[in-house]
Amino acid sequence: MTDDAPQAISTKILLDKYCMGEERSIADVRRRVAKALAAVEADPEAWAPRFLAAQEQGLVMAGRINAAAGTSRRSTWINCFVQPIGDSVSGLDADGVPGIYLALQQATETMRLGGGVGYDFSPLRPRGALVGGTGAEASGPISYMRVFDRSCATVISAGARRGAQMAILRCDHPDILEFIRAKDESGELTNFNLSVAVTDELIEAVLADRDFALVHRQPPTPALIAELGAYQRGDGLWVYSTLPARAVWDAIMASTYDHGEPGVFFVDRVNADNNLAYCERIAATNPCAEEPLPPYGCCCLASVNLTALIEDPFTDEAQLDWEGLRQLVAVGVRMLDDVLDATPWPIPEQAAEARSKRRVGLGMLGLGDTLILLGLRYDSLEARELAAAIARTIRDAAYRESVALAKERGPFPLFDAERYLASGFASRLPDDIREAIRAHGIRNSHLLSIAPTGTISLAFADNASNGIEPPFSWFYERRVRDADGGWDVHLVEDHAFRRFHALRGLASRPAAEIAAELPPTFVSALEIPARDHALMVAALQPYVDAAISKTVNIPTDYPFGDFKDIYLDAWRAGAKSLATFRPNPITGTLLSTAKPSAELPAGTVEDLVQSDPDRRVRLEHLPEFTLNSVRWPSRPRFVAGNPAWTFLVSHPGGAKFAVFVGHIENDAPYPFEVWVTGEPPRGLAALAKNLSHDMYSSDRAWLKLKLTCLMRTSGDDAFALAMPPDGEPVQVPSIVSAFARIVHYRCQALGAFDALGESPVKDALISPKEPKTGPDGTLSWTVDIENPATGDDGVLFLKELVLPDGQRRPYSVWLSGEYPRVLDGLCKSLSYDMRVVDTAWIARKLRKLLNFEEPQGDFLAPAPGTRRRQRYPSTVAYIAALMIHRYQTLGLLDEDGNPLSPLGIVAPPIQHAPQPEIGADGIGSQCPECGALAVIRVEGCKRCRACGWIGDCG
Repeated sequence: MTDDAPQAISTKILLDKYCMGEERSIADVRRRVAKALAAVEADPEAWAPRFLAAQEQGLVMAGRINAAAGTSRRSTWINCFVQPIGDSVSGLDADGVPGIYLALQQATETMRLGGGVGYDFSPLRPRGALVGGTGAEASGPISYMRVFDRSCATVISAGARRGAQMAILRCDHPDILEFIRAKDESGELTNFNLSVAVTDELIEAVLADRDFALVHRQPPTPALIAELGAYQRGDGLWVYSTLPARAVWDAIMASTYDHGEPGVFFVDRVNADNNLAYCERIAATNPCAEEPLPPYGCCCLASVNLTALIEDPFTDEAQLDWEGLRQLVAVGVRMLDDVLDATPWPIPEQAAEARSKRRVGLGMLGLGDTLILLGLRYDSLEARELAAAIARTIRDAAYRESVALAKERGPFPLFDAERYLASGFASRLPDDIREAIRAHGIRNSHLLSIAPTGTISLAFADNASNGIEPPFSWFYERRVRDADGGWDVHLVEDHAFRRFHALRGLASRPAAEIAAELPPTFVSALEIPARDHALMVAALQPYVDAAISKTVNIPTDYPFGDFKDIYLDAWRAGAKSLATFRPNPITGTLLSTAKPSAELPAGTVEDLVQSDPDRRVRLEHLPEFTLNSVRWPSRPRFVAGNPAWTFLVSHPGGAKFAVFVGHIENDAPYPFEVWVTGEPPRGLAALAKNLSHDMYSSDRAWLKLKLTCLMRTSGDDAFALAMPPDGEPVQVPSIVSAFARIVHYRCQALGAFDALGESPVKDALISPKEPKTGPDGTLSWTVDIENPATGDDGVLFLKELVLPDGQRRPYSVWLSGEYPRVLDGLCKSLSYDMRVVDTAWIARKLRKLLNFEEPQGDFLAPAPGTRRRQRYPSTVAYIAALMIHRYQTLGLLDEDGNPLSPLGIVAPPIQHAPQPEIGADGIGSQCPECGALAVIRVEGCKRCRACGWIGDCG
């Protein structure tokens, strides 16, 4: 372990998730856990120190154990369970399995006490199946998954965390194609992971290019039989349809390739390798898929932190303490066996299942970092051979300890020596272990599982790499909400990276500099070929009796044909499950520059380096601006009303609309709002809304800049505009240009541009003009947009630059394809807004567009950042949502569109005038600007507590 103090984020996670009562350290948590587990032992005082020592030496208990063991709360110490669901609405089905709503009740109680839940929905009759004697049609399992999803969303489980759920459906279920697309179509299954139980029959049919039958034991309705030609096979199952096996496989792979779900669970492989194949049938897994479990089965988990066992890291003498590993495994097995007797159980069926088989899952964490400490690349043959040797050592030590526990406590109740030893996994154990099992039995039916360890690695292992994964990043920033609702930013470093710079005395140097000089053994997840990720699973799986949580990282441009082969290769290699991660196509990295120049004025960029294949525009200087300089973040309230000027526009193309410019009279008239009514072209109302917020700023130079830019907007709708005041025709290049000219005319008539004064918004532009790229071009972040309600079918583009602190910022937006050309004006206006250095400015502009409605323009579209579909009131609203999402992914806005680090150019949101404090004079007089009865005298000046107006002083 590193000698450095704990990382700040590690301490925060520890305090937030695992420390209870007066606990403040890892030592406090470990002592509580050791005491709670030792209480099960015949001699607690003897075992508590040993359990504590094991944790100090590298044994890390699962999150639920650390959070709940030894506390007064009634919450389970078990991470996850599998909940059976039978084919009936309530009660028990014909096989005695809980029906849908009884299963929902049991699952809800499980989640309420802190356990995640996995389900096999395959027994539920498919859509269109016959229901009882009523002749009604079944709605199918996906409809009931939505019920479970909504229930999960309302349950906060013990420890204030949401319940996790896994939904599995067999590949031969008649609703399998709907299941594969479920998250895309319903938009509601956000509380589920999805996985397909893939049978050997499907794989073999795919490889042989054969047809594949979708079947169920429940019959279709007569109408469906006539429509589909369904029939009953000799085995009693009803064949709903037959299709090429490749169609099913490609549907699974295409969905997984696009958005990471569903995962694949090789159900026949699991059952063939099961130690208890003689007394159980597995059809589901826990939510992370490392534990295939029978009905009511549980995940009782712990991991050995391998990095804690490395001696002399980064030297030729570096080695793993093999004997220390064996000792930790032995104590870990005993502690997990004790958990089964000590934990509260959400429902009695889970307790009965656990005690009849005593299934536990000991694994490892920090494998990726361990290989680095030993001088091995994760994607090398030598690394896989060492990893396999570690897994084999853990297996042998765990099984030997479980035999020893059987001598002391007796074997698990359903143990049958000959049938157990004939099972797939147990048949491969070393001969001496098999003979010991035959002679003395074994305490635990299963002993090994490699689970994800993200949070416990961070809290208890100095951010050692997750499970068997390679490190994902050497360092990154993590934003965490503080107690006041703000954000704390923590630098998070990988454990091996920390040990490397600590041993070499480099801690004072910037992390980026150190990362640039790391030796080649430091290889991250995204640098490793997909095939080598899968090969690591293949190397370890023979020594793990349950399964392995492993994510294969796939580059964005990875060919789909090769992607499908990864899963087939994993099946051939004996993997039991597999997940992949392929980033969504984000091509937003732009142009990079050469050297900084001290002579560049604020808001300018350097020439581009065309030889750099990953080119980005880099801004070398930020402008200075006035804090709290924007008066009205929202529309002021005028209780007595306000005057407005109206102008009618008639376009030869058929658009007829009125432009309204409202103004206030406070010393001198000033325009503060513009809107359109009648039959304006689509998108013009959104542009008017955007301009109104420019007027709220009271920055006249900024408003003039915006209108001048919009007056030059060209389009496909040029016409002769009858300009006020005398109707003289003026040729304009577009309706946007006409609109801007009219607004500009009225503002000028009101004298708004006579004395421009200070320009806090214009002065805050990071670049007065849009930075241009060189002849080699640039890449953009792009999103497809399709609104069937209005016929819009185009692409949204965002260009980005790099600020002096290295932060990427979008600075320009535009559209292509089929869309109302008036939106070009909105894009031009928003592009100026995006170049205001304070993200609070663009944030408020985008938030105001999120609810922008168009008559008959609402539609369903994929929600950014999720795999569900959501209804949006217009194309404009969807564009705003997409832009907010991009700002969020860059760490600039939160998911609601609020700035994470506002610089202060926008004042806080306007509040209604507060209630009078003391006496009638506390109400205040009427504000000449917003009309609220909120003007009081503060330190010699009149000030409106509603809008911030300041009057004469003295």
